[in-house]
Amino acid sequence: MRKLENKELDRLTVTDFKEAKKTPIIIVLDDIRSLHNIGSVFRTSDAFLVEKIYLCGITAVPPNKEIHKTALGATETVAWEYEKDVLSVIEKLKKEKISVFAIEQVENAIFLNDFKIEKDKKYALVFGNEVFGVNQKAIELCDGSIEIPQLGTKHSLNISVSTGIVIWDLFQKLKKC
Repeated sequence: MRKLENKELDRLTVTDFKEAKKTPIIIVLDDIRSLHNIGSVFRTSDAFLVEKIYLCGITAVPPNKEIHKTALGATETVAWEYEKDVLSVIEKLKKEKISVFAIEQVENAIFLNDFKIEKDKKYALVFGNEVFGVNQKAIELCDGSIEIPQLGTKHSLNISVSTGIVIWDLFQKLKKC
């Protein structure tokens, strides 16, 4: 077994990425404080050809040196847009017939492993503040909530880790559709 060199990874160019068929997932980040978390979400979104990221509230936007540290150029590939009000974004996405789900621990949440994907449907995933989570008004506008099952004492994951887990799970389910 040998570690692959960068030239063997068959990476897309920025142009090829922009022209590639995207995974029908949209990420909505609301009031994310950590610029490193934002950059990490961009990098994960690049890895799975996520369609777009909405940056809302206090969430910082590129270009930003601290975001770039973890995004490593993914802010140049993944489409993104800033919109101050997360509620407006959710309403817009729903009007476009996109299924919007908060990633949060709420009553009647669907555990991620039980979440069923519908073929030919697009999904938006709302991730909230590192301390307070997705705000209640946003939760109420969503079509539902997805919870990542957890067994330890914390029942709390870093926003970038949560995003990676959920994107990976949905990516796998979409491939099977």
